[in-house]
Amino acid sequence: MRHPLPSGRGAFNFLTGTGLLVLFAQRELALSPGLIGAVFGIGAIGGLLGAVAAPAVSRLIGVGRSVVVGAVLFPAPYALVWLADGPLRTRAGALAAIEFLSSLGVMLFDVNLNSLAAAVTSDDLRSRIAGAHATVNYGVRPLGALAGGGLATLVGLRGTITVSAVGGVLCVLWLLRSPIPAIRTLHTADSAPVRPGAAA
Repeated sequence: MRHPLPSGRGAFNFLTGTGLLVLFAQRELALSPGLIGAVFGIGAIGGLLGAVAAPAVSRLIGVGRSVVVGAVLFPAPYALVWLADGPLRTRAGALAAIEFLSSLGVMLFDVNLNSLAAAVTSDDLRSRIAGAHATVNYGVRPLGALAGGGLATLVGLRGTITVSAVGGVLCVLWLLRSPIPAIRTLHTADSAPVRPGAAA
């Protein structure tokens, strides 16, 4: 069986990444550098909780479904950037909540997907698959920085972040067509390791 192991993070990171979010916090929300750091610190707490909770969530709803939930929860909260308005407390609180939920989601996604990838990949292919994944995941980011900057010039920072959020969520459609959502535990994944030509 083929085991497509998509990374839904790519679509969101392609257009945004941390750069546009910091710019949004500074220019649109008028947050001070210290407050921006506090907002991202709260987001990091969400990531920590997501990493700790990922095994329990996978036991509760299954590894595959945990990947799907994380794939949606990672980008979706950024569509709420339009709520970051009004008093300083509201602006900072909204962005902190968005960062917290997104960080939680990305860890649910990463922990479970990486565990699944390790379970279905033969030892002799691990380095090649890891290298290919890193090349694609990080290699497109310079292009994303250019595309995100161009789009932000046309539609603004909020619009660009929203487009990225919607695009990231739509990546789940590709994931739903794969065998991943049906995988309950790592033991129920195809026992045959991924061989050359079988990896997506």
